[in-house]
Amino acid sequence: MDRFTSMQVYTSVVELGSFTAAANVFRMSPGMVTKHINAIEKRLDATLIKRTTRRLQVTEVGKAYYESCKEILKKVEDAEAGTAILSGKPKGLLKVTASLWFGSITLTPIVCDYLNQFPDVSVELSLSDRFVDIIDEHFDVAIRIGELSDSSLIARKLATVELSICASPAYLNKHGTPTKPEDLKNHECLGFTNWRSQSGWKVVEKALTNQGMSRSRFDSNNGQALRQAALKGIGIILMPKVLLAPDIQAGRLVEVLKEFTPPPRPVNAVYPKERQTTPKLASFVDYLAEHLK
Repeated sequence: MDRFTSMQVYTSVVELGSFTAAANVFRMSPGMVTKHINAIEKRLDATLIKRTTRRLQVTEVGKAYYESCKEILKKVEDAEAGTAILSGKPKGLLKVTASLWFGSITLTPIVCDYLNQFPDVSVELSLSDRFVDIIDEHFDVAIRIGELSDSSLIARKLATVELSICASPAYLNKHGTPTKPEDLKNHECLGFTNWRSQSGWKVVEKALTNQGMSRSRFDSNNGQALRQAALKGIGIILMPKVLLAPDIQAGRLVEVLKEFTPPPRPVNAVYPKERQTTPKLASFVDYLAEHLK
């Protein structure tokens, strides 16, 4: 077993709390992850992780080894970054995270074009609709949509995303077409659980006159799931228009309440301050800014 790879795998298991999750990160089988951990434990003659059917428990020795691994891996990363900065040539692995719908629909084609232009860079694109802590999970950059909370991270605005409120023709035939925000109290408004407190339907709700919106019978943290619910006539959807555009053009969804649609949401590249000078990250963010605008 390669010791360096084993250290990377081990830190990932500890941070993610799962052999399977770590296997997905490194694109290997859970069995291979187990072999890496077993190899370390055999070499150290110590138990690092106690396995049960429900969870993993890191031992005291395991915690100390994890901290040492983190320090070593960070030094290797810094050394490689320093070499890249001196050469001025973008190269190395770039770990990127983005939302599922934006990453699959809009970001992936641009990333592929970037890779064609910069052959010495490789990209690991992780798509998830949950909030990702890029520091703890060791990402170089996150592409985030919406207003950002204050943090120590650097943010660069890349573009804006237009929103749309839609429903299927079958839903509108059955429940009627809303023409003003007040009408929403009698409608099913599909809830995206990742909207922050002052975004999404909350923006539309501000236009209501002392009347709350109807509570949704279907909520999800995934835009594609909400899109399918809207197509099935379960309710009205509020999501980025790029996700719904093909259905709107085909007549499968109909736009409503256009004048009350929330304003476009910003798209930002967010990354740690200490990484902004690396050629691979700088070139990637510049490329996104040019091609997303």
